[in-house]
Amino acid sequence: MPETPDPTRLLADECAVEARTFVETVAGVASGAAPESAIPLLLLATSQIQLMGARLGAIADVLPAERFEPDIAESEVEPLREGIGRLFDGLDSYVDLQDPVTSVEVTSGSLADDLAIVTESLTHGLAHHAAGRTTEALWWWQFSYLSAWGERAAMAVRVLHGLLAHVRLDADADEVAEAEFDALHS
Repeated sequence: MPETPDPTRLLADECAVEARTFVETVAGVASGAAPESAIPLLLLATSQIQLMGARLGAIADVLPAERFEPDIAESEVEPLREGIGRLFDGLDSYVDLQDPVTSVEVTSGSLADDLAIVTESLTHGLAHHAAGRTTEALWWWQFSYLSAWGERAAMAVRVLHGLLAHVRLDADADEVAEAEFDALHS
């Protein structure tokens, strides 16, 4: 009789694939390799990682076997933050609410900071996963999703969607009228 796969291990492995894909996509965009596709690539990757976070938020709290976190090497996200900041120079900052549920206080945000926070949290969990500590990885991804990167990913998606909408919809009125005239009379 075949052995039943461990559901915790399966979820951790699926999350690791999603996290790795996000980190690689953001690093590729931050390198400046394809600036013309930066917005749609980041929007797609960030939306996809939100699905992973939502799955983790929907399950019961993951509790690691031990009450301390083993030491892991911290990831260096400053080059990523700088690369995204350069790529979105003049578009990186945005206005946000401190907490849309409990406050009307306005604050500012940064797309580069948001993507760096998400990347750092996901990389931290990936280090646990790579070391074979799947429950610790899930705990970290779940905890940091609820406490930090989930909100930052949500804001990044909102900002990226806004940028993409402006790029695609803010067309010259004369060009739009000409295109509509041509379409109606062809």
